[in-house]
Amino acid sequence: MKNRLRSFKYALRGIRTLLATQMNARIHLIALILVIAAGILVNLSTGEWALIALAVGMVLSAEAMNSALEFLADHTAPEWHDSVAKAKDLAAGSVLLAAAGALAVGLFVFVPHL
Repeated sequence: MKNRLRSFKYALRGIRTLLATQMNARIHLIALILVIAAGILVNLSTGEWALIALAVGMVLSAEAMNSALEFLADHTAPEWHDSVAKAKDLAAGSVLLAAAGALAVGLFVFVPHL
């Protein structure tokens, strides 16, 4: 049980690092706050909230994985290397794809309410 609690501590520290060091993560957090406010205003259904939660989780998870890869790459290969650049570009692309998917979910959920 003690090890399980410790793993939550490390995970929360990671989230704190993400928000403290990554401007894009803070932008996603602001977008999340706006989406929650809009969802409350239009009275989203439980199913709609579930879709929004999945989309938000997808984007924030992709952002965290991208940041983890960048930290690791910058530490292990501080000099420029083509393979490292490609890996970092792919990770950044995954965030963009997740955000595009979340935008699509947001449109499908919110447009009918407007």
